[in-house]
This record gives sequence, structure tokens and C-alpha cells, in this order.
Amino acid sequence: MTRQSEKRKLTEIELHPSYRRVEKPWGWETIWADNRDYTGKFLHVHAGKRLSLQYHDSKMETQCLLSGRAVLIVEQTDGSLREILMELGKGYTLRPYQAHRLVAIEDSDVVEVSTAEMGTTIRLEDDFRRADETEEIRALPHRGWDPVA
Repeated sequence: MTRQSEKRKLTEIELHPSYRRVEKPWGWETIWADNRDYTGKFLHVHAGKRLSLQYHDSKMETQCLLSGRAVLIVEQTDGSLREILMELGKGYTLRPYQAHRLVAIEDSDVVEVSTAEMGTTIRLEDDFRRADETEEIRALPHRGWDPVA
């Protein structure tokens, strides 16, 4: 393909801003990119709250602390869990099947970029008793969590 034919394809695509806010029991996430190749999110985690201790069966993600103070708990190759005080502006990459958990010491904002959200998020521990997040649950409003319950 030539650059000209690729540019012609671009003119056929309408560009629309992408934004979807999903309320979570620990705060919220704003999904600003969601396509078959990758996903981009902003996570806002309230002080003292933590996400599930979880792993993904197909998704790889990188998290970067933008503001606040947070700890990232990550599974090491020997299966032990290590707590890392996140540094502002630094990226932390998590691989499929690697257990991890984000804990906010202060209100924290994190940007997360990942491969496309496919497969299942397996929750090993969850303060809010949510089930594993399958693709079917992911398609539901608030991803199956009821913010008024």
C-alpha cells in the first residue's frame, strides 16, 4: 500500500472524541480509547480504597501515577507479592497472569494503557465482593457493579 492509499482510507473515517465514565466502588475510570488494538483509561481512586487483587488472562497493561500517592502490589516470579510505592510519571508494566492491586494512600489519578480489553479479569480478592469480570459483564452498565446498592 502506498501512503496515498492509506491517506484515502483516513478520509473515510469519521473522527469522534471518545469518552466513557464508569463508576467503581473505589472511585471511577474514564475510558478515553477503546478499540480492537488497545485501551486507554484514567483511573481515579479515592484515598484508602483499593482495586481487586486480580490478574488478566490476556491483557497486558502499564500504569502511570499522575497525581496523589499510591502503592502497586505486584506478584513476583516466585509467587510472592511485593509492594511498590509508585513514583509520579513512571510506568509500571503488568503482564497477563501477573496478580496485581492498586492501593490509594491519597486520592490518586492513574493513567492506564493496555492491550484491548478481552478475556477475563480474575479477582483473587475484592473488598466489594465483585465477581470475575468477563467480556459479558464488561458490556453491562458499570461493568456489572451497581453504584446505588
